[in-house]
Amino acid sequence: MTKMFDLSVYLVLDPDLCHGIGMVETTRLAVAGGATIVQLRDKQADTAKMIETGRALKAVLAGTGVPLIINDDVEAAIAIGAEGLHVGQGDMVAAMARQHIGTGMILGLSVETEELARRVDPSVVDYVGIGPVFATGTKPDHKQPIGFDGLARIVAMAPVPAVAIGGVKAEHAGPALAAGAKGIAVVSAICGQPDPKAAAHRIAAEIERARA
Repeated sequence: MTKMFDLSVYLVLDPDLCHGIGMVETTRLAVAGGATIVQLRDKQADTAKMIETGRALKAVLAGTGVPLIINDDVEAAIAIGAEGLHVGQGDMVAAMARQHIGTGMILGLSVETEELARRVDPSVVDYVGIGPVFATGTKPDHKQPIGFDGLARIVAMAPVPAVAIGGVKAEHAGPALAAGAKGIAVVSAICGQPDPKAAAHRIAAEIERARA
């Protein structure tokens, strides 16, 4: 089953950064500006809270064709009817996550090294998030930044499409795509910006320029 998703402008929601206008309104504006995929990441929320927020996000994404990915909470992803789940190396093992969510849902996996990328099973995982490219305050416990050279090396080992994550901004779209990534995953470049629509549009324009 071929799953349709576009990693170009991958918005990762952060409840603290999005606090000003909220995650739902940030999503609505970002998608209007060109965000192509949205991940709900809230490490403090319990499953009930994730489901509540996720359902509100599903409602605002209805009809846009933009998939909603839930970070790390399998139960919430299923209850919401989300299009996908994203797991990290410290979360549920990808193969087990796939058993829970079935074949139809998109499954993303975070990878930080060439070895981890090599081990990805394309019959289980649909895309990988590779990083952190730079140090980032939104994930204080992140691994050593890899830079664009590291990104290129890891992308080359991955058997599935990759999105670059970790401190990346609009101006990094070109180098990220040159390294082989299909797009960039951003948090603070959209979340907490005074105009999330304009912020997303700027990233989308940089991606388009890089592909031209």
